[in-house]
Amino acid sequence: MQKVLLSWVGDYAIRRASNEDIPQVIDVNMRTLPEHYSDYFYYEVLNQHPETFLVAERAGTLVGYIMCRLEYGLSMTRRFGLAKKGHVISVAVTEGHRGNGVGTRMIDHALTEMRKTCSECFLEVRVSNEEARKLYSKMGFKVTGTQHGYYKDGEAAYTMALQL
Repeated sequence: MQKVLLSWVGDYAIRRASNEDIPQVIDVNMRTLPEHYSDYFYYEVLNQHPETFLVAERAGTLVGYIMCRLEYGLSMTRRFGLAKKGHVISVAVTEGHRGNGVGTRMIDHALTEMRKTCSECFLEVRVSNEEARKLYSKMGFKVTGTQHGYYKDGEAAYTMALQL
């Protein structure tokens, strides 16, 4: 799979992920987040939704990723009805590379792709993850609910949604 460069944030390249990136994506996930997925899951999401699976790299080292998929279901931003929704499954940037706009730029690119076919986007975020909640709020996401015991360790998650 050819590497498709989307933009630069300083000296960080934001591009579409490739199958060859998945081992490094898994490594970033293992180092930064308590939630982990099977190797197969990463490949499945990439192969089904390559336009919204992005990575950030600096000097040839992968330092972040965003993994999203497109779904149909009940609207999170309207009172009734079904919607085609973008679902941000996971976003991570390694320590030492945060605060440089990398996460924001990856989310922006994913949202741009979602706007082509979706009417809204949603995600789940740990109640305790104040840094991520602030970022999502700054980008226009609003808390639409709380899922108690959502995470394996029992912590609750806020569902946050954005009308596209």
